Amino acid sequence: MDDGEPRWLNAEEREAWLTWIAATSLLDAALDRQMQRDAGMPMAYYQILVMLSENADRTLRMGVLAERTQSSHSRMSHAVARLEERGWVRRHTCDHDRRQTFATLTDEGFAVLAAAAPGHVATVRKYLFDRLTPEQVEQLTAITDRIRTGLTSEFTDPTEPARQLGLS
Repeated sequence: MDDGEPRWLNAEEREAWLTWIAATSLLDAALDRQMQRDAGMPMAYYQILVMLSENADRTLRMGVLAERTQSSHSRMSHAVARLEERGWVRRHTCDHDRRQTFATLTDEGFAVLAAAAPGHVATVRKYLFDRLTPEQVEQLTAITDRIRTGLTSEFTDPTEPARQLGLS
């Protein structure tokens, strides 16, 4: 029954929440520092390069790239413009629909990504996986997947695939 009162966190939930916030903030900062120091780019740019590299043709529609990196369209456009200036990504429009813009990872961008990846993986391993047992890694995967799935289902527009195809 909802009487209008907030469902306050109990002591255990509050401790878990504050620990989660501190740990994720510290990890994000450590990953960004390492990427800036070793590769001269923010973690967000690295993530864009990774997303592009994971496609056979190293190309994604800008909107899909924004979705996959949890970024706004304008922020993605700005980031890709910076990556274009460096020669790591190139933008182009779709031959069939000039409204669609794509980003493609260049060979130079792929080389930068390949050079940055070992340091990134070492940092992830150092600050996350080396501190956990195999069982804890399984638990972390299960917990974060449950959170991600709930957020994805709550915040994903079910008409998005139809919109991407121009059907709605």
